[in-house]
Amino acid sequence: MSGTSTFPRPISKRWILAALAALALTLTSAVPAATADVTVQALTHKSPFSCDKTFYANNWSPGHNPSGSIDWQSYGTDAINGETVRATAGGTAYFRDAGSTSYGKWVEIVHSDGTRTRYAHLATMVRAAGTSMSVSQGTVIGTVGSTGGSEAPHLHYEQRTSSNTVDTSPTVEGVTVSLGQRKAVTSTNGCGTNPYTPTEVCGSGYSVIDSAALGSVGKVFLLYSSDNGYNCVVTLKYTNVGTPSAVSAFLEPEGSTRTTNSGSFGYYAGPVERQAPGACVRWGGSVGGTSYTSPFEHCG
Repeated sequence: MSGTSTFPRPISKRWILAALAALALTLTSAVPAATADVTVQALTHKSPFSCDKTFYANNWSPGHNPSGSIDWQSYGTDAINGETVRATAGGTAYFRDAGSTSYGKWVEIVHSDGTRTRYAHLATMVRAAGTSMSVSQGTVIGTVGSTGGSEAPHLHYEQRTSSNTVDTSPTVEGVTVSLGQRKAVTSTNGCGTNPYTPTEVCGSGYSVIDSAALGSVGKVFLLYSSDNGYNCVVTLKYTNVGTPSAVSAFLEPEGSTRTTNSGSFGYYAGPVERQAPGACVRWGGSVGGTSYTSPFEHCG
């Protein structure tokens, strides 16, 4: 044999540690920084009813089963029996029928984050019991009735966590209904996809104090700012959103002239801002041929 060995030389522990450190640095730098902190955004639920429908949300306590579920009932001229029921958020809807007991005809929607909503005592469902379908926020799933263990027409509604426990303070349309509370909630479900809100148009400090639906084509809002004492009116479009079309908004303090903003706009008319110290205001607007004009009101 020659004097040169054919076997590899032993690898030192120092070399191994250095190599592992270099590999760890390479893997760390290869991962985008944005993945280091991933935040799961909570779902936003709309009302389970059609655009501009207002119903009472009752979170009965004690005595409601399960505790924290909501009974939706008629409000004003909006009668709930036979009313269209829509998904409050997107997901997969499962259609079921408990017969003459418990929920009766009911739907459970499993949402993308693992949470669930339930809609019970339905008169009709858009699919047969035992089937399922993918739904988006606003998809029609049935109609209000009184099937199962129900004494009168209403919609039994639940929001459940990913662990399938009932949320005792559910929130719809930004309104939280806690145990023992009863609140009138107006739906924006199916109203359209206008990306603007009345407060965004009027600006910081304004709050909505009144509104009027323009059928399904839009809505007029009256806002007020306690910071500067101004009223503000804006009309949002819910049809032909993004495409310029006729829309208007106006505001008229009693005893003064009317200020109007009108034209061919893609998303909204306004903001129309006026002070009205010690006076009532008339306000309104239009989308296309549908218009609203208030009486003189909101005095002060």
